[in-house]
Amino acid sequence: MLITGAAGQIGSELTLKLRKRYGEKNVIATDIKYEDDEVAQAGPFHILDVTDGEKLSELVRDYQVDTIIHLAALLSVNAETQPLNAWNLNMGGLMNGLEVAREHSCKFFTPSSIGAFGPSTVKQETPQVTTQRPTTMYGVSKVASELLCDYYHERFDVDTRGLRYPGLISYLTPPGGGTTDYAIEMIDKAVKDQQYTSYIAAGTFLDMMYMPDAITATIDLLEADSARLKNRNAYNITAMSIDPEMLAAAIRSHIPDFTLHYNVDPHRQSIAESWPDHIDTSAAKAEFGFRPQYDLERMTADMIDNLDGKGE
Repeated sequence: MLITGAAGQIGSELTLKLRKRYGEKNVIATDIKYEDDEVAQAGPFHILDVTDGEKLSELVRDYQVDTIIHLAALLSVNAETQPLNAWNLNMGGLMNGLEVAREHSCKFFTPSSIGAFGPSTVKQETPQVTTQRPTTMYGVSKVASELLCDYYHERFDVDTRGLRYPGLISYLTPPGGGTTDYAIEMIDKAVKDQQYTSYIAAGTFLDMMYMPDAITATIDLLEADSARLKNRNAYNITAMSIDPEMLAAAIRSHIPDFTLHYNVDPHRQSIAESWPDHIDTSAAKAEFGFRPQYDLERMTADMIDNLDGKGE
C-alpha cells in the first residue's frame, strides 16, 4: 500500500494501523515534507508532492504497490483562503492518483467529506444520494472527486472506494484547518485551561466521529468485497451529531469547572450552516458493515484521559 498525505491527521494514525496489520515494509508513507515521527521512522517513507504524477508512478512501480490511499488535500477553512491552490492540489493530486491507479491496476481509496454537501441538501437524515451543491472550494473539489472516482470505476474498471468523513476528533494530531476542528480544540483547552471560546455558535449541529472509528471504517471498506459496493465512492458515515453545548456538557461530567464562551467566526459559521445536521449511514451499514463504537460520552472520556496523560 502507498499512502499520500501520511503525515496528516488521518494519515498519521491510518499508516501506523495498516503497518501493524500488514507489516511495516508493506505500507509506504509519503508526504510533501518530512516529519521526524513514527510514520517516517517505522517504515518506508518518501517525500512526495502529489501534483508530481511521474514521481508517484515511480514509487508505485518500484514498490509494486497494489493499493493507493490518497489523503493529501487542503481542508475547508484553509482552502477558502487559497482557492486556486486548493483546486490545483485537491484535483491535480487526485487525477494523478487515479491515472497511476489505472496504469498500474491498483485499488484506489480517497476520502470525501460532509463538506461535499451544501445549503440545498436535506439537513436531517441526509440521504446517501441527494442534492449537494457545496458553497466552498473544498466542497466543490470533493463533489468532483466523487464523480471522477465514479468515472474511473465505470470507464476504466479501477476499483475506487471512498467515505464521506464527518468531523474527525483525535488527541494524537493537531487540527488541520477544518470547520469541525472546534471539537478537538474544546476538549484540549478543557484539559489545559478549563475554558474554551468557540468559533461555532450554540445550536449548530454537525456530524462527528472519533478517529479510531474512522480508521476502522476505512480498513473495513478497503477489505470489503467489491461486488457488494454499490455506493463505492461516497459512503455517508458518522457516529454522532452534536453542537458545542452538547460537547461542553459531556466535558463537564469529567471537568466540572469547564466554561464555554463564544466568539463566532462568521466565515466558519457560514460553512458549518451549509452542511447537514445529521447524515444517514444505512448504505455503509448494509454494504460493508459500518458500525461505530464510540458515542459522545465514550469518546469524550477517552480524549480527556489521553490528553491528561491517563490513557494507555
